[in-house]
Amino acid sequence: MTVEALTHDEDTAAEAATTEAAPASAQAADAPEVTEPTETTASPASSSGSDAAAPAAEEAPKPKRGRPKAAAASTAKKTRTVELILTVTGTADGEWQAELKNGSKWVAKGLEIPAAAVSRAAKELHADLSGPIDEVINQAREAQAAKVAQLEAELEAAKAALAELDA
Repeated sequence: MTVEALTHDEDTAAEAATTEAAPASAQAADAPEVTEPTETTASPASSSGSDAAAPAAEEAPKPKRGRPKAAAASTAKKTRTVELILTVTGTADGEWQAELKNGSKWVAKGLEIPAAAVSRAAKELHADLSGPIDEVINQAREAQAAKVAQLEAELEAAKAALAELDA
């Protein structure tokens, strides 16, 4: 750019600022004065490609380095959670087993647990858990009682058969 082009651009910018300021000051006579910076632009005939890129680079803010911070980021301390999975399985015969998994690693597998311990643990955890578990345990207890009654009947029949053979 030449010196004349720069001077001409400054003059036109100053004239534009005074013509814009005159109507604004007439409209806001009671309002406090606020000065705004004016931008100087080069005419298209005297501008080159690098001059046009300079104002665009100044207008765009540079991105900050590092992680972007959330506007409403909480300052509360985050607690670390641990994933432990306890699986308790029972059979109709009343046999219970427990398995414990920490993340993807098995801590314990196939541990035999007494039904009474399962019932106590369920009552300690929550009433909604203990109800269904106690029903399953009671069904297993009834099935075992029926099996004991059947075996006792077979035992009496075997004793009677043995007594006939001895007599």
